[in-house]
Amino acid sequence: MGNVNINKLDISYDTTFILNQLDLSIEDGEFIVLLGPSGCGKSTLLNAIGGLIDTSGGSIHFDGKDVTWTDPKDRGIGMVFQSYALYPTMTVEKNMSFGLRIAGVEKKIIQEKVNWAAKLLQLEPLLKRKPSALSGGQRQRVAIGRALVRDASIYLFDEPLSNLDAKLRAELRLEIKKLHQKLKSTMIYVTHDQIEALTLADRIAVMKDGIIQQLDTPYNVYNKPANLFVATFLGSPGMNCLEGRLSKKGGGITFISSDILIDVSDYQFINSPMEGQKVTLGVRPENIVVRGGCEQAKNVFSGMIELVEPMGSETLIWSKFSANQTLSHCVNSDQIFTKGDSVQVQIEVTKCSVFDTETGFRI
Repeated sequence: MGNVNINKLDISYDTTFILNQLDLSIEDGEFIVLLGPSGCGKSTLLNAIGGLIDTSGGSIHFDGKDVTWTDPKDRGIGMVFQSYALYPTMTVEKNMSFGLRIAGVEKKIIQEKVNWAAKLLQLEPLLKRKPSALSGGQRQRVAIGRALVRDASIYLFDEPLSNLDAKLRAELRLEIKKLHQKLKSTMIYVTHDQIEALTLADRIAVMKDGIIQQLDTPYNVYNKPANLFVATFLGSPGMNCLEGRLSKKGGGITFISSDILIDVSDYQFINSPMEGQKVTLGVRPENIVVRGGCEQAKNVFSGMIELVEPMGSETLIWSKFSANQTLSHCVNSDQIFTKGDSVQVQIEVTKCSVFDTETGFRI
Protein backbone atom coordinates (compact mmCIF):
# COMPACT_ATOMS: atom_id res chain seq x y z
CA MET A 1 0.00 0.00 0.00
CA GLY A 2 1.21 3.55 -0.71
CA ASN A 3 -1.26 6.10 0.61
CA VAL A 4 0.36 9.39 1.64
CA ASN A 5 -1.44 11.98 3.77
CA ILE A 6 0.19 15.30 4.63
CA ASN A 7 -1.61 17.43 7.20
CA LYS A 8 -0.89 21.09 8.04
CA LEU A 9 2.78 20.68 7.18
CA ASP A 10 5.09 23.53 8.18
CA ILE A 11 8.74 23.84 7.20
CA SER A 12 10.65 26.99 8.06
CA TYR A 13 14.18 28.29 8.30
CA ASP A 14 14.57 30.87 11.04
CA THR A 15 11.45 33.01 10.58
CA THR A 16 10.91 32.22 6.90
CA PHE A 17 8.26 29.63 6.03
CA ILE A 18 9.04 27.44 3.01
CA LEU A 19 5.84 25.43 3.45
CA ASN A 20 2.96 26.74 5.54
CA GLN A 21 -0.03 24.62 6.63
CA LEU A 22 0.23 22.45 3.51
CA ASP A 23 -2.30 19.63 3.02
CA LEU A 24 -1.94 16.90 0.40
CA SER A 25 -3.55 13.47 0.04
CA ILE A 26 -2.12 10.91 -2.41
CA GLU A 27 -3.87 7.64 -3.22
CA ASP A 28 -2.17 4.26 -3.43
CA GLY A 29 -0.71 3.72 -6.91
CA GLU A 30 -1.15 7.34 -7.97
CA PHE A 31 1.45 9.28 -9.97
CA ILE A 32 1.58 12.80 -8.51
CA VAL A 33 3.77 15.51 -10.03
CA LEU A 34 4.84 18.53 -7.95
CA LEU A 35 5.24 21.29 -10.52
CA GLY A 36 6.40 24.85 -10.09
CA PRO A 37 9.20 27.39 -10.59
CA SER A 38 12.50 27.24 -8.75
CA GLY A 39 12.11 28.10 -5.07
CA CYS A 40 8.41 27.23 -4.83
CA GLY A 41 8.97 24.50 -2.23
CA LYS A 42 8.41 21.38 -4.34
CA SER A 43 11.78 19.74 -3.58
CA THR A 44 11.43 20.73 0.08
CA LEU A 45 8.08 18.94 0.20
CA LEU A 46 9.56 15.84 -1.46
CA ASN A 47 12.49 15.80 0.97
CA ALA A 48 10.08 16.08 3.89
CA ILE A 49 8.12 13.09 2.59
CA GLY A 50 11.41 11.21 2.29
CA GLY A 51 12.51 12.19 5.79
CA LEU A 52 15.56 14.09 4.61
CA ILE A 53 14.62 17.33 6.37
CA ASP A 54 12.84 18.06 9.65
CA THR A 55 9.40 19.60 9.77
CA SER A 56 8.40 22.57 11.91
CA GLY A 57 4.83 21.41 12.34
CA GLY A 58 2.13 19.14 10.97
CA SER A 59 2.32 15.44 10.18
CA ILE A 60 3.06 12.92 7.42
CA HIS A 61 1.29 9.57 7.31
CA PHE A 62 1.98 6.51 5.14
CA ASP A 63 -1.02 4.15 5.10
CA GLY A 64 -2.29 5.71 8.32
CA LYS A 65 1.05 5.37 10.13
CA ASP A 66 2.68 8.56 11.39
CA VAL A 67 6.17 8.74 9.84
CA THR A 68 6.85 12.42 10.54
CA TRP A 69 9.92 11.62 12.62
CA THR A 70 10.76 8.21 11.16
CA ASP A 71 14.26 7.76 9.68
CA PRO A 72 14.38 7.65 5.85
CA LYS A 73 15.67 4.04 5.87
CA ASP A 74 12.60 2.94 7.83
CA ARG A 75 9.98 4.65 5.64
CA GLY A 76 9.93 2.00 2.90
CA ILE A 77 10.63 4.46 0.10
CA GLY A 78 12.86 4.55 -2.97
CA MET A 79 14.44 7.83 -4.04
CA VAL A 80 15.90 9.00 -7.35
CA PHE A 81 17.81 12.28 -7.32
CA GLN A 82 18.68 14.90 -9.94
CA SER A 83 22.35 13.89 -9.71
CA TYR A 84 22.82 10.19 -10.35
CA ALA A 85 24.84 9.82 -7.11
CA LEU A 86 26.49 6.60 -8.32
CA TYR A 87 29.67 5.21 -6.78
CA PRO A 88 32.32 5.62 -9.53
CA THR A 89 34.43 2.63 -8.43
CA MET A 90 31.50 0.20 -8.36
CA THR A 91 29.92 -1.61 -11.29
CA VAL A 92 26.30 -1.10 -12.24
CA GLU A 93 25.43 -4.31 -10.42
CA LYS A 94 27.22 -3.22 -7.23
CA ASN A 95 25.64 0.25 -7.37
CA MET A 96 22.16 -1.22 -7.67
CA SER A 97 22.68 -3.72 -4.86
CA PHE A 98 24.56 -1.44 -2.44
CA GLY A 99 21.62 -0.57 -0.21
CA LEU A 100 20.50 -4.19 0.05
CA ARG A 101 24.01 -5.37 0.92
CA ILE A 102 24.29 -2.75 3.67
CA ALA A 103 20.91 -3.90 5.01
CA GLY A 104 22.18 -7.49 5.21
CA VAL A 105 19.79 -8.98 2.66
CA GLU A 106 20.64 -12.50 1.49
CA LYS A 107 22.85 -12.72 -1.60
CA LYS A 108 20.33 -14.85 -3.49
CA ILE A 109 17.53 -12.32 -2.93
CA ILE A 110 19.84 -9.44 -3.88
CA GLN A 111 20.74 -11.16 -7.15
CA GLU A 112 17.08 -11.83 -7.96
CA LYS A 113 16.11 -8.21 -7.33
CA VAL A 114 19.03 -6.79 -9.33
CA ASN A 115 18.31 -9.12 -12.26
CA TRP A 116 14.62 -8.17 -12.17
CA ALA A 117 15.34 -4.41 -12.15
CA ALA A 118 18.06 -4.75 -14.82
CA LYS A 119 15.66 -6.58 -17.13
CA LEU A 120 12.91 -4.04 -16.50
CA LEU A 121 15.24 -1.13 -17.30
CA GLN A 122 17.16 -2.84 -20.11
CA LEU A 123 20.41 -2.73 -18.15
CA GLU A 124 21.37 -6.41 -18.41
CA PRO A 125 24.27 -5.87 -20.89
CA LEU A 126 25.68 -3.09 -18.67
CA LEU A 127 25.80 -4.80 -15.26
CA LYS A 128 29.61 -5.20 -15.27
CA ARG A 129 30.36 -1.66 -16.44
CA LYS A 130 31.29 1.26 -14.22
CA PRO A 131 29.44 4.62 -14.37
CA SER A 132 32.23 6.26 -16.40
CA ALA A 133 31.46 3.87 -19.27
CA LEU A 134 27.76 4.80 -19.35
CA SER A 135 25.80 7.58 -21.05
CA GLY A 136 23.74 10.04 -19.02
CA GLY A 137 20.53 8.19 -19.75
CA GLN A 138 22.06 4.86 -18.75
CA ARG A 139 23.36 6.31 -15.48
CA GLN A 140 19.92 7.65 -14.64
CA ARG A 141 18.40 4.24 -15.36
CA VAL A 142 20.91 2.72 -12.93
CA ALA A 143 19.84 5.28 -10.30
CA ILE A 144 16.20 4.32 -10.91
CA GLY A 145 17.14 0.63 -10.68
CA ARG A 146 18.88 1.23 -7.35
CA ALA A 147 15.61 2.64 -6.02
CA LEU A 148 13.51 -0.18 -7.52
CA VAL A 149 15.41 -3.03 -5.85
CA ARG A 150 14.24 -1.72 -2.48
CA ASP A 151 10.80 -3.04 -3.44
CA ALA A 152 9.20 0.10 -2.02
CA SER A 153 5.53 1.05 -2.11
CA ILE A 154 6.40 4.75 -2.60
CA TYR A 155 8.98 6.16 -5.00
CA LEU A 156 10.21 9.75 -4.91
CA PHE A 157 11.78 11.42 -7.97
CA ASP A 158 13.57 14.77 -7.61
CA GLU A 159 13.96 16.25 -11.12
CA PRO A 160 15.61 13.03 -12.39
CA LEU A 161 15.75 14.09 -16.05
CA SER A 162 16.90 17.70 -15.77
CA ASN A 163 20.57 16.88 -16.54
CA LEU A 164 19.75 15.08 -19.80
CA ASP A 165 19.39 16.41 -23.32
CA ALA A 166 15.95 16.76 -24.92
CA LYS A 167 16.00 13.43 -26.77
CA LEU A 168 17.10 11.46 -23.71
CA ARG A 169 14.52 13.22 -21.55
CA ALA A 170 11.75 12.16 -23.94
CA GLU A 171 13.01 8.56 -23.98
CA LEU A 172 13.35 8.24 -20.21
CA ARG A 173 10.03 9.99 -19.67
CA LEU A 174 8.44 7.18 -21.65
CA GLU A 175 10.36 4.58 -19.61
CA ILE A 176 9.17 6.08 -16.32
CA LYS A 177 5.57 6.11 -17.59
CA LYS A 178 5.82 2.42 -18.56
CA LEU A 179 7.49 1.66 -15.23
CA HIS A 180 4.59 3.12 -13.29
CA GLN A 181 2.09 1.16 -15.36
CA LYS A 182 3.95 -2.08 -14.59
CA LEU A 183 4.67 -1.52 -10.90
CA LYS A 184 1.45 0.33 -9.98
CA SER A 185 3.36 1.87 -7.06
CA THR A 186 2.80 5.35 -5.70
CA MET A 187 5.16 7.82 -7.39
CA ILE A 188 5.78 11.43 -6.38
CA TYR A 189 7.75 13.35 -8.98
CA VAL A 190 9.24 16.86 -8.76
CA THR A 191 9.87 18.90 -11.89
CA HIS A 192 9.73 22.42 -13.31
CA ASP A 193 9.19 20.97 -16.80
CA GLN A 194 5.51 21.23 -17.71
CA ILE A 195 5.79 18.65 -20.51
CA GLU A 196 7.02 16.06 -17.99
CA ALA A 197 4.17 16.97 -15.68
CA LEU A 198 1.45 16.82 -18.32
CA THR A 199 2.63 13.53 -19.82
CA LEU A 200 3.44 11.62 -16.62
CA ALA A 201 0.95 12.67 -13.96
CA ASP A 202 -2.36 11.28 -12.85
CA ARG A 203 -2.68 14.57 -10.96
CA ILE A 204 -0.51 17.68 -10.91
CA ALA A 205 0.06 19.86 -7.85
CA VAL A 206 1.06 23.29 -9.17
CA MET A 207 3.01 25.13 -6.46
CA LYS A 208 3.97 28.74 -5.83
CA ASP A 209 5.59 30.19 -2.70
CA GLY A 210 5.05 26.96 -0.77
CA ILE A 211 1.34 26.82 -1.53
CA ILE A 212 -0.45 24.37 -3.81
CA GLN A 213 -2.30 26.59 -6.27
CA GLN A 214 -4.19 23.75 -7.98
CA LEU A 215 -4.30 19.97 -7.59
CA ASP A 216 -6.06 18.34 -10.51
CA THR A 217 -5.72 16.19 -13.62
CA PRO A 218 -3.37 17.36 -16.38
CA TYR A 219 -6.42 18.14 -18.56
CA ASN A 220 -8.05 20.39 -15.97
CA VAL A 221 -4.83 22.10 -14.92
CA TYR A 222 -4.14 23.03 -18.53
CA ASN A 223 -7.66 23.72 -19.81
CA LYS A 224 -9.35 24.95 -16.63
CA PRO A 225 -6.64 26.66 -14.57
CA ALA A 226 -7.77 27.75 -11.12
CA ASN A 227 -6.00 31.11 -11.24
CA LEU A 228 -3.84 33.35 -13.38
CA PHE A 229 -0.58 31.92 -12.06
CA VAL A 230 -1.48 28.37 -13.12
CA ALA A 231 -2.81 29.65 -16.46
CA THR A 232 0.35 31.54 -17.36
CA PHE A 233 2.81 29.02 -15.88
CA LEU A 234 1.53 26.18 -18.06
CA GLY A 235 1.60 26.34 -21.82
CA SER A 236 4.33 26.74 -24.40
CA PRO A 237 3.75 29.05 -26.17
CA GLY A 238 2.16 30.90 -23.30
CA MET A 239 -1.42 32.01 -22.86
CA ASN A 240 -2.58 35.37 -24.24
CA CYS A 241 -3.98 37.54 -21.45
CA LEU A 242 -6.35 40.44 -22.23
CA GLU A 243 -7.40 42.83 -19.51
CA GLY A 244 -10.83 44.40 -19.72
CA ARG A 245 -14.31 44.40 -18.19
CA LEU A 246 -17.59 42.57 -18.62
CA SER A 247 -20.85 44.07 -19.88
CA LYS A 248 -24.17 42.26 -19.41
CA LYS A 249 -26.20 44.59 -21.59
CA GLY A 250 -28.23 43.33 -24.54
CA GLY A 251 -29.10 39.94 -23.06
CA GLY A 252 -25.59 38.49 -23.40
CA ILE A 253 -22.19 38.94 -21.78
CA THR A 254 -19.50 40.89 -23.62
CA PHE A 255 -15.82 41.20 -22.78
CA ILE A 256 -14.54 44.68 -23.61
CA SER A 257 -10.83 45.36 -23.94
CA SER A 258 -9.84 48.63 -25.59
CA ASP A 259 -11.47 48.46 -29.03
CA ILE A 260 -11.93 44.65 -28.99
CA LEU A 261 -15.34 43.24 -28.07
CA ILE A 262 -15.68 39.49 -27.51
CA ASP A 263 -19.02 37.76 -26.91
CA VAL A 264 -18.42 35.45 -23.92
CA SER A 265 -22.04 34.41 -23.41
CA ASP A 266 -21.11 30.78 -24.22
CA TYR A 267 -18.37 30.67 -21.58
CA GLN A 268 -19.18 28.54 -18.53
CA PHE A 269 -18.86 30.94 -15.62
CA ILE A 270 -18.39 29.36 -12.18
CA ASN A 271 -20.29 32.26 -10.62
CA SER A 272 -22.54 34.81 -12.26
CA PRO A 273 -20.33 37.78 -13.24
CA MET A 274 -21.15 41.35 -12.24
CA GLU A 275 -21.79 44.23 -14.60
CA GLY A 276 -18.57 46.13 -15.18
CA GLN A 277 -16.44 43.53 -13.39
CA LYS A 278 -12.75 43.88 -14.22
CA VAL A 279 -11.48 40.61 -15.63
CA THR A 280 -8.57 39.04 -17.49
CA LEU A 281 -9.46 36.88 -20.47
CA GLY A 282 -6.98 34.05 -21.05
CA VAL A 283 -6.80 32.61 -24.56
CA ARG A 284 -4.36 29.86 -25.49
CA PRO A 285 -2.76 30.26 -28.96
CA GLU A 286 -4.29 26.99 -30.19
CA ASN A 287 -7.77 28.37 -29.40
CA ILE A 288 -7.39 31.25 -31.85
CA VAL A 289 -8.26 29.64 -35.17
CA VAL A 290 -7.57 31.09 -38.61
CA ARG A 291 -10.81 31.47 -40.56
CA GLY A 292 -11.73 32.68 -44.02
CA GLY A 293 -14.94 34.17 -45.39
CA CYS A 294 -16.80 34.17 -42.07
CA GLU A 295 -16.99 37.86 -41.26
CA GLN A 296 -20.52 37.46 -39.92
CA ALA A 297 -19.57 34.67 -37.51
CA LYS A 298 -19.20 35.42 -33.80
CA ASN A 299 -15.83 36.56 -32.40
CA VAL A 300 -14.05 36.85 -35.74
CA PHE A 301 -11.34 39.49 -35.97
CA SER A 302 -9.07 40.81 -38.70
CA GLY A 303 -5.44 41.52 -37.99
CA MET A 304 -2.01 41.95 -39.52
CA ILE A 305 0.84 39.49 -39.02
CA GLU A 306 3.86 40.99 -37.25
CA LEU A 307 6.00 37.90 -36.63
CA VAL A 308 6.13 34.28 -37.80
CA GLU A 309 7.87 31.61 -35.71
CA PRO A 310 8.20 28.13 -37.30
CA MET A 311 8.11 25.48 -34.53
CA GLY A 312 8.24 22.24 -36.49
CA SER A 313 4.81 20.63 -36.65
CA GLU A 314 3.13 24.01 -36.17
CA THR A 315 3.86 27.69 -36.68
CA LEU A 316 3.33 30.41 -34.08
CA ILE A 317 2.07 33.68 -35.49
CA TRP A 318 1.94 37.04 -33.73
CA SER A 319 -0.78 39.27 -35.17
CA LYS A 320 -1.93 42.78 -34.27
CA PHE A 321 -5.71 43.09 -33.99
CA SER A 322 -6.00 46.63 -32.63
CA ALA A 323 -3.81 49.52 -31.64
CA ASN A 324 -3.12 47.86 -28.28
CA GLN A 325 -3.63 44.13 -28.79
CA THR A 326 -1.15 41.68 -30.31
CA LEU A 327 -2.04 38.00 -29.89
CA SER A 328 -0.16 34.79 -30.64
CA HIS A 329 -1.96 31.98 -32.42
CA CYS A 330 -1.00 28.61 -33.92
CA VAL A 331 -1.43 27.27 -37.44
CA ASN A 332 -0.33 24.06 -39.14
CA SER A 333 3.19 24.24 -40.51
CA ASP A 334 1.91 23.64 -44.06
CA GLN A 335 0.01 26.95 -43.93
CA ILE A 336 2.35 29.65 -45.21
CA PHE A 337 2.14 33.15 -43.75
CA THR A 338 4.55 36.06 -43.92
CA LYS A 339 4.96 39.33 -42.06
CA GLY A 340 2.52 41.97 -43.27
CA ASP A 341 -0.18 39.50 -44.39
CA SER A 342 -3.72 40.16 -43.24
CA VAL A 343 -5.36 37.34 -41.30
CA GLN A 344 -8.83 36.54 -40.00
CA VAL A 345 -9.16 34.55 -36.81
CA GLN A 346 -11.93 33.31 -34.55
CA ILE A 347 -11.57 33.05 -30.77
CA GLU A 348 -13.05 29.84 -29.35
CA VAL A 349 -14.66 31.31 -26.25
CA THR A 350 -15.77 27.98 -24.75
CA LYS A 351 -12.09 27.04 -24.44
CA CYS A 352 -11.00 30.34 -22.89
CA SER A 353 -10.51 31.18 -19.21
CA VAL A 354 -11.85 34.25 -17.42
CA PHE A 355 -10.22 35.46 -14.21
CA ASP A 356 -11.13 38.19 -11.75
CA THR A 357 -8.35 40.75 -12.27
CA GLU A 358 -8.25 41.74 -8.58
CA THR A 359 -8.07 38.25 -7.05
CA GLY A 360 -6.61 36.31 -10.00
CA PHE A 361 -9.11 33.48 -9.47
CA ARG A 362 -11.11 31.81 -12.22
CA ILE A 363 -14.73 32.96 -12.46
